[in-house]
Amino acid sequence: MMLISIILSAMLSVTPAGQAFLRPLQQRDSVLVADQFRYGFRLDGAQEVQGLSLPDFSKMCNDTLVLVSNWQADTVSTKKQLKEGVLDIECWVTLAPFEEGEYHLPDIYVVKHTAEGPDTLCFEAPDPLKVMTMPVDTATFVPHDIKGQINYPVTLKEVLPYIGCGIAGLWVITAIIVVIVALSRRKKKEEERRDPPHIVALRELDKYRSDKFWAPEKQKIFYSGITGAVKDYIDRRFEIDAPEMTTAELFDALKDRSELTPELYEKLKDLFETADFVKFAKYVADDDHNKEALPLCVRFVTSTYQAEIEQEALSEKDVL
Repeated sequence: MMLISIILSAMLSVTPAGQAFLRPLQQRDSVLVADQFRYGFRLDGAQEVQGLSLPDFSKMCNDTLVLVSNWQADTVSTKKQLKEGVLDIECWVTLAPFEEGEYHLPDIYVVKHTAEGPDTLCFEAPDPLKVMTMPVDTATFVPHDIKGQINYPVTLKEVLPYIGCGIAGLWVITAIIVVIVALSRRKKKEEERRDPPHIVALRELDKYRSDKFWAPEKQKIFYSGITGAVKDYIDRRFEIDAPEMTTAELFDALKDRSELTPELYEKLKDLFETADFVKFAKYVADDDHNKEALPLCVRFVTSTYQAEIEQEALSEKDVL
């Protein structure tokens, strides 16, 4: 066991002022190594105090008794006492012992300064501080590995707010994408409508000018593309709602059009019926049908457009 004594030099005109206090910051049944304590004094009923001179504990401590924090002070007076100029003052330092043993703390000498002059007060040290370590039975002690961090199961209540935020964020992103796609398509259609119907149709038909679309697995794309371009052209050229019509309804609406010769009408009807078989009945068209399909659509667009030009020329001639 180690005996530690810290002694302050004697001072003249010393007035006994009570006992110093020693309070552990963490309440335990026993004092262990590295526990922290507040060691200080309480000065009750101090009047007209102009200041206090406190001893320097940093010079009194060492490696075994460490000064964690130097002097701190607080007033614990009531409002009534403050009005009367009476102060209850509490001052303390924070200490921590780092070796097992018995620590004899020094008395606390404080110089109180008043208008009448200085006065030295002595606060007697409490009983020795007995510090212990955790007892270890070296005969039966078995070292164990350090345990890992405990992982508690995640509950639905904890995860639900994050799931809700994730779903809401996903909906927002989806809505933004849908709006962007819709606006881009609308802009594209508006740009296309600025061009004449036959230019738009021929530009769309030109995308399928390759025999690679004749392969059985690509024929559905081929026939859907060229018939769709022709339907859009009919919609703008003849003001017939072709995209929403079946083949029978469409050609029933076209049969009386003067721009179409009977031969072109029949061939175009046969093309659309073949396209329906390819799209809906898994029919595979032969190379002869595939070879004639695109030129027939181009011929339909150019011939009807030429007929429109001739009709406009005749109308202008009649006006003149």
